[in-house]
Amino acid sequence: MPAIESTLQPSSQAFHSNREAMESHVTAFRALEALPNQKALEKKEKYSQRGQLLPRERLNLLLDPESPFLELSTLAGYKMYGDRDGSSAGGGCIAGIGYVSGTRCMVVVDNFAVKGGTITPIGLEKRLRLQQIALQQKLPTVTLAQSGGADLNHATKTFAPGGRGFYNQARMSAAGIPQVTVVHGSATAGGAYQPALSDYVVMIRKQATMYLAGPPLLKAATGEIATDEELGGAEMHTQSAGTGEYLAENDQDAIRIAREIMALLPWSPPAQPETRHPIRKPKYPIEELMGIIPADPKTPYDVAEVIARISDDSEFLAFKSEYDQQTVCGHLTIEGHTCGLIGNNGPITPAGATKAAQFIQLCDQANIPILFLHNTTGFMVGTEVEHNGIIKHGAKMIQAVANAQVPKISLVIGGSYGAGNYAMCGRGFEPDFIFAWPNSATAVMGAQQAGKVLRIVMEAKMARSGQPADPAMLDMMESKTAEQLAQGSTALSCTARLWDDGLIDPRDTRKVLAYVLDICRESRQRTLNSNSFGISRF
Repeated sequence: MPAIESTLQPSSQAFHSNREAMESHVTAFRALEALPNQKALEKKEKYSQRGQLLPRERLNLLLDPESPFLELSTLAGYKMYGDRDGSSAGGGCIAGIGYVSGTRCMVVVDNFAVKGGTITPIGLEKRLRLQQIALQQKLPTVTLAQSGGADLNHATKTFAPGGRGFYNQARMSAAGIPQVTVVHGSATAGGAYQPALSDYVVMIRKQATMYLAGPPLLKAATGEIATDEELGGAEMHTQSAGTGEYLAENDQDAIRIAREIMALLPWSPPAQPETRHPIRKPKYPIEELMGIIPADPKTPYDVAEVIARISDDSEFLAFKSEYDQQTVCGHLTIEGHTCGLIGNNGPITPAGATKAAQFIQLCDQANIPILFLHNTTGFMVGTEVEHNGIIKHGAKMIQAVANAQVPKISLVIGGSYGAGNYAMCGRGFEPDFIFAWPNSATAVMGAQQAGKVLRIVMEAKMARSGQPADPAMLDMMESKTAEQLAQGSTALSCTARLWDDGLIDPRDTRKVLAYVLDICRESRQRTLNSNSFGISRF
């Protein structure tokens, strides 16, 4: 394949300005990611006296040393649902894809050290997304459970959709995807079903409890008096009720057992011929991705400069490069994984939409994953493009994206606006994975345009009613609308609402893409031993 010849000037003032802006974004979101852990560390002594490890200590003990771990949705719920200072970000759990005893797994650790690990609506949404990934990518799941359950302040928003989590667990078991849960603390009411629906349950003596109604509720409802241990202790569940399979002595012992369970499962990579190409580094430093995206989002840039720094040997075989320059399509390899790529150098035109739709169908035919690099204001507007059928051609592209059966991975590196977000496989189109750079923005339209649109609509409405326009009122409405949309479209605001699976440092882009491409490749090759109803305890 031909190699991209970069014209980037790393010594230029523009590059330095862009890099400083991006470094500022990265530093800011990394600092926010650290807040929940700092909050948990404040309680380390308290839990140490109880003989318990903190959530991240448990995570580190579970994962294979020095193995890759892709943490997901680290800032879910940031400053939402009572999170005043950002320390509750993460949705009540630490989660990601990593290796346990050599097996790549979905790992979920309840962050009980921050607000008891209680689950808000966004925390529930995160857990459902994790289950969706595990089911789609055929990943065994290991859960280290210790949570206060649903946040009762928001129970009306979590109760009905919360049943989906149990449904997903039952479907995963029936599909043949193993689930291992270590119960580190209390699992009450609905929370007791999460371990019960797992295939393997480890409980800790004198520490873990499971019951549908705790001692206070039991006394209030029936008058019966029982201690935690009598009602739902680990010894009772492993010796009498049979809800737990393994009895551990402490956190460390329980995690050891979970690792041994995973080691015994025959979950090695599928025995199929390796289809990867030799891995070659890009010709240009990955560090230079920090200075490519202009600090001013209105300044254009060439997406080829990004491709040159993530593609093996900076090679890229462009598809219909002379037909439309604003929608870029072509083939490349990333750490040996062949994939198609669709990127933006501007709005999506009728020609760009038909070109992309054809390219998507070709990738689907050849079973080649597709990578989407978002940076578009959306579909082109105007009389000329309407006459050229922008709506019908845009619909073709959207249909192709929605119906392609190959893995689809999205990365928002700039703006992702309007229906362009849909056409580029935004969250609503169920990409296998979607990540964002911390400078990115996602919204129905640009903030300034939104303000102007509402102003024009209001002016027209007032004119029809014969009322005189108040310039001061219109100015205030326009600026307020623009400000609200701008605040709601930032990368931080979007990732808090789970519009992506997490923010990533641009310098980690190639590594993250290679990791998820390998996950997708392996999942498509794996054959599961499914059954009708999942594993039941009798």
